[in-house]
Amino acid sequence: MLHRKLQENEPGRSGNKYRTLMMLWAVAMTIALSAHGQSDASIAELHRRFMNPPDSSRIMMRWWWFGPAAKDAELTKELKQMRAAGIGGVEIANLYALALDDPSTGFRNTPFLSQEHLETLRFAVAEARRLGLRVDVTLGSGWPLGGPNTPITEAAGKLRVESRIVDPGTTSALAPFIDQGEVLISGFIVERSALPGDIARAEPLAPPVSGLYSFPPASQSRTLICFVSSRTGMMVKRPAVGAAGFVLDHYDRAATNSHLHSVGDRLLSAFGNQPPYAAFSDSLEDYGSDWSPAMLNEFQRRRGYDLGPHLLALVMDAGPEAAAIRHDWGRTLTEMADDNFLKPIQVWAHEHSTQFRSQTYGFPPVTLWSNRLADLPEGEGKATFNMWREFSDTRWAASAGHLFHRPVISSETWTWLHSPAFRATPLDMKAEADLHFLQGINQLVGHGWPYSPPSAIEPGWRMYAAAALNAHNPWFFAMPDLSRYLQRVSFALRQGEPANDVALLLPNDDVWASFKAQFKQRSSPTSATSFDETGSNVSIDESMDKALGKQVIAQILDAGFNLDFIDADTIDNAGIPYRVLILPDVNRLPVSTYEKIVGFARNGGIVIATRRLPATAPGLLHADQESAQIKKLSQQFFHGEIPTAHVLEDETKLGAELATDTPPDLKLSPPTPAIGFIHRKLPTGNLYFVANTSNERKQVRAQFRDTASRAETWDGFSGAISGIPNPRNIDLDLAPYESRLIFFTDAAVAAPLEVKRSETVELDLSRSWKVTFDGLGLSTDMDRLTSWNEDTKTKFYSGLATYQKSFDLPHESKKQGAEFLLDFGEGSKESIPSPPGEHNMKAYLDGPIREAAQVYVNGKLAGVVWRPPFRLDVTPYLREGENSLRIVVGNTAINTIAGQSLPDYRLLWQCYGKLFTPQDMENLHPLPSGILGPVTLIKSIPR
Repeated sequence: MLHRKLQENEPGRSGNKYRTLMMLWAVAMTIALSAHGQSDASIAELHRRFMNPPDSSRIMMRWWWFGPAAKDAELTKELKQMRAAGIGGVEIANLYALALDDPSTGFRNTPFLSQEHLETLRFAVAEARRLGLRVDVTLGSGWPLGGPNTPITEAAGKLRVESRIVDPGTTSALAPFIDQGEVLISGFIVERSALPGDIARAEPLAPPVSGLYSFPPASQSRTLICFVSSRTGMMVKRPAVGAAGFVLDHYDRAATNSHLHSVGDRLLSAFGNQPPYAAFSDSLEDYGSDWSPAMLNEFQRRRGYDLGPHLLALVMDAGPEAAAIRHDWGRTLTEMADDNFLKPIQVWAHEHSTQFRSQTYGFPPVTLWSNRLADLPEGEGKATFNMWREFSDTRWAASAGHLFHRPVISSETWTWLHSPAFRATPLDMKAEADLHFLQGINQLVGHGWPYSPPSAIEPGWRMYAAAALNAHNPWFFAMPDLSRYLQRVSFALRQGEPANDVALLLPNDDVWASFKAQFKQRSSPTSATSFDETGSNVSIDESMDKALGKQVIAQILDAGFNLDFIDADTIDNAGIPYRVLILPDVNRLPVSTYEKIVGFARNGGIVIATRRLPATAPGLLHADQESAQIKKLSQQFFHGEIPTAHVLEDETKLGAELATDTPPDLKLSPPTPAIGFIHRKLPTGNLYFVANTSNERKQVRAQFRDTASRAETWDGFSGAISGIPNPRNIDLDLAPYESRLIFFTDAAVAAPLEVKRSETVELDLSRSWKVTFDGLGLSTDMDRLTSWNEDTKTKFYSGLATYQKSFDLPHESKKQGAEFLLDFGEGSKESIPSPPGEHNMKAYLDGPIREAAQVYVNGKLAGVVWRPPFRLDVTPYLREGENSLRIVVGNTAINTIAGQSLPDYRLLWQCYGKLFTPQDMENLHPLPSGILGPVTLIKSIPR
């Protein structure tokens, strides 16, 4: 057509000009066709890699070495089991002993970092490499970092606040006792009836002489409040033999470097000239650490004024400036942790040619911005089925990865899954993993795999409070099927770039201002009062639930958007790479950040403030001047000058406002909060991961905003890809806990379209089975399918059982494109308790198979069944006439544990101290097991 128009519209042009235009058109068409061909080729390659994703996207396991008491033969065995199960690597973590040394058997715990321990580590590293497995190493034993090489002078610090009542007329009082590692900072005399203004004007007393503070007399009783640079005394949690000791001071660079030299260097010596893939810092759980000996000097340097005269503001209402002082104290703690803990570890890791993987949240009060110092940011599950709809450290880490361009973002997964140990099932694992994917995670680190010696009574060793996901689970034959799914989804979610629309500003400055050192007033002149055991709650992320409230995140999701977190420091340094920025009840905001937000809005970005407008500049210095600037910006910003800026006093209208301001990324009809999604933008199209997070089937019509002329579904389990007839309106029929990947592209897609089919019951196979309990040597004829725990002979059996029967398929049955599905039923929903409890993460569905089944038809493995819709396509394996069916079922190990006396760790605890308490092990009962029925053969034919 273009050729004809050129001839018709340009009759007077010379032949040369015409030929020139034709040449340009030909070049343009060649480029376009070439690009189209390259796009097609890249999609074909993407399909191929999705079917066979790289090993680097496999899940990992935290491999617990208890004692450590690991032996070479068992290490090799377990590494091979992991490799065969589709697990791509390990993070080696050394923990507390589970057995005493026994000369009669030769059993021995090898002290952490002893030569024998390092030789065992060296062997495990070599074996893992031989098997093609990644190896990470935890930078210590237990958590947080510390141990016997951490002296009291480098132990975690805290501000100890001690008070004494001073009677009327008294002119002196004892200063507090100063222990090792402590330094007296100052003391204040405060009248018991003092108002906040009086407290703010109080001045430090002169240093005590001969242990006594001196002060003028008064006619009423007063309180002497003393501040001591102290230590929390916290010990490393769950340490291995030889690894007990103080937690190090995360604000002290010398303490960090000392640990890296004494522990990190020795651990890495076991890796030879091939360092670990990553060095790992586990949870920052330095509870109560809110001080360090260098605090006063660091505060003066960073904030520009002396904190010493203002210490009372950290523990009581000291007037209108108290919040600003606490803010500056909190921010200084954060900066000291960044500079003296995270930075040195990252530098050390790079010097040793490895990467720094870090769970950068908790105590001390590290921020989202702190995650820039981690090469591999890592989150952690919240142990609740609603974690993805609330503030979580998982989304915190994923947001950091998106903002700081970290293509691989991991999470500690299955930490509290379906307690107690060995209770979790493959369906539980998938249900939680999908929640991590929805928040932006694309590398799962399972928590975890307990090393267990052959001598241990089945099901072997386990951690005190975590899922046990090793080969001692009878259902473990299903792990390769689950792992392949997780690998494919992880691979898919590493493609392209994140495409979340909404950024939710974390109000760090308000949280810092809310910090308060713990202090209890003394009630009598003869006693002293100090911090309670948990210390100060100086944590940014653990304060966010309260700061954000329970409505904001859920409303964003329900309006059809996904979100990342962002904070002021990140905005100042990385901008706002989103369509929408939400300020949730933010009061304090730096002027520089607010100005960048204004610039974002002037360039078309949408800004929504809820409940209030920012009104206060953070910090004490220049507070009045900068707060006036903040208020001026708010007045200009949210009162009509910029049309894309809004204030919502009623926060419950946030979702509706969002959907009005910009088209939702995904609209579901009917609205279905249980369905979540995450969106990745690829050079060749848009990829969505969609998951039903509930225990109910969901049928919805989905309209995706970033659609294209063609669409296809990617099956994470089989790798199969099918075309979708109408990309504009996609009907989703999702079984409980089912998920899909949906890809939109304008390139040519060769995937066949999905075919609508109708189903009829061909055969009922629910009766007359022969069942053999492999571990018992017991066979029985089961006319009606029943649970193993209903029979006294198999009540406490955990293991495998084989179900066998034969059936006839009528002649002519396989004609007309018929397919046959072996269907085990839907199972039944489990009610969700209200309130759900602290650790409630699991799949709330009792399946018709407890817990997994391998299906063999005519001697050939047809597949594994453990998830909804609990059916399997057996068409290729059937023949007309007689067919044999063999189903191998594995349950959980709980039934065996329920029939045992629980271990008595009395002597172990007397030897090493009580380092753990097994959780949720009381009153265990054997669980339903086996095929519960009904079993039917479904015939499916095209409509």
